[in-house]
Amino acid sequence: FFFFFFSTNRKTHGPPRQHLVTMVLMTAIARVTDGLPLAASMDDEETDRILAEYKTQAKLLFKKLSVSSPARCSLETGPSYVFHYTIENGVCYLVLCDQNYSKQLAFAYLEELEKEFQKLHGSEVGTVGRPYAFISFDTFIQKMKRKYLDTRGAQKNLTRLNDELRDVQRIMMQNIEDVLGRGEKLDQIGEKASNLRANAKNYEKAARDLNWQALLRKWAPVAGVSFAALLFLYLRFA
Repeated sequence: FFFFFFSTNRKTHGPPRQHLVTMVLMTAIARVTDGLPLAASMDDEETDRILAEYKTQAKLLFKKLSVSSPARCSLETGPSYVFHYTIENGVCYLVLCDQNYSKQLAFAYLEELEKEFQKLHGSEVGTVGRPYAFISFDTFIQKMKRKYLDTRGAQKNLTRLNDELRDVQRIMMQNIEDVLGRGEKLDQIGEKASNLRANAKNYEKAARDLNWQALLRKWAPVAGVSFAALLFLYLRFA
């Protein structure tokens, strides 16, 4: 259903704009421990053909995941598309969107999928061995795709988002080709990003310390002279 097409034409640059509007384009759900696909959106033959390369990328991406991968991530792909994913309870929920589609809405969409999938199939995830064991979940996926196609209506649901999803701009952004091409697992990339943030905080602290030291060097002599003058006046006229 979902990954039966493997792209060999590397000139493909993305779905033609006349076929796919700004919306949720493709959805997939997989087990993190081994990348086993559990469910996916089912498309008509034409859409399936257009999205073949992206479905291949999604399959490869699932193989890169591990239990220590970033819980949420966005991955640019092609000239104007973005994968967004979230990991909860050992399951990865992934969606492909137009880059102009609201990042908040994309993660709100994934959150709704996660809650429903966990409720229906959460206890079975670790026991299934065949791909797409929960393909019937596509019924709910299609319902959510229609809901989030109306971006104005979907925006109303953002008030119910948890605090962690409100600040989606802090979610790590990577390029899909970099991730797949370097052969790195996403947990390694996440670790590097964490190290960069830690280094940035250390740099900020060091910069504050240097500024404070510079102020002391600049004003300490003035403060010393002022104190000496005040002490002299006090002793002279006390």
